[in-house]
Amino acid sequence: MKEIIIFFVAHWYLSLFFQTFFLHRYAAHKAFTMNKFTEKVVYILTWIFQGSNYLSPYGYGVMHRMHHAFADTENDPHSPTYDETIWNMMWKTKTIYSDIANKRMEVEKRFTEGVPNWIAFDKFARSWPSRLFWGALYVAFYAYFAPYWWLWLLLPLHFLMSPIHGAIINWFAHKYGYINFPVGDTSKNFLPVDFLMMGESYHNNHHKYGSRANFGGIRWHEIDPTYQIMRLLDKVGIIKLAQQKEIVMERAKKAA
Repeated sequence: MKEIIIFFVAHWYLSLFFQTFFLHRYAAHKAFTMNKFTEKVVYILTWIFQGSNYLSPYGYGVMHRMHHAFADTENDPHSPTYDETIWNMMWKTKTIYSDIANKRMEVEKRFTEGVPNWIAFDKFARSWPSRLFWGALYVAFYAYFAPYWWLWLLLPLHFLMSPIHGAIINWFAHKYGYINFPVGDTSKNFLPVDFLMMGESYHNNHHKYGSRANFGGIRWHEIDPTYQIMRLLDKVGIIKLAQQKEIVMERAKKAA
């Protein structure tokens, strides 16, 4: 049983790390730089750890830039303000992401400029043979290690991990939580201590300072785990954090 739990937790956090580190903070926001060889290595690691949930850095990066530009308007790719249910929002997000990743949607240059785009690898990593390969590995792992039927209830979550990560932030972090900054949209800090989403839950902070590598740090309890890893990677020369202007850390009133 412990093998299944370890596998699930590892898949959750490793998949999430590469989503927030590579797709979000690098592809969408350029919060740090790295050389082209390292970028390709990270592409491959993203494919390995996201597995059947692999998301195109190009598709994700372009769509996320659109989210910031059009937050909580009709042109927002995902907004609880304009989508009646979480399922409607997720389906709309999937449709727009697929259109961008497959180059079926024409988007403004400001959303595509500088976004990494390894076309050949993306095509392979997003293909059905790739997704079925990872899916077969997940099923085989459960068949070998799951001693109880109820552990199999975790298996579908492996196939939906990236959509679940997206739904937590794009739906719940626009509905519930506290606000540090008035930003003109509904973004909120979903968790005061982000043990679940590796810093992504500090969504209001992020909407205020979009290109800032550290999503936390506004209040004393807002510790961003991904940023701490990024600091280490910066120190050993794997990445170079973008120089950020000194910002005044404002404090918001505690949510009631």
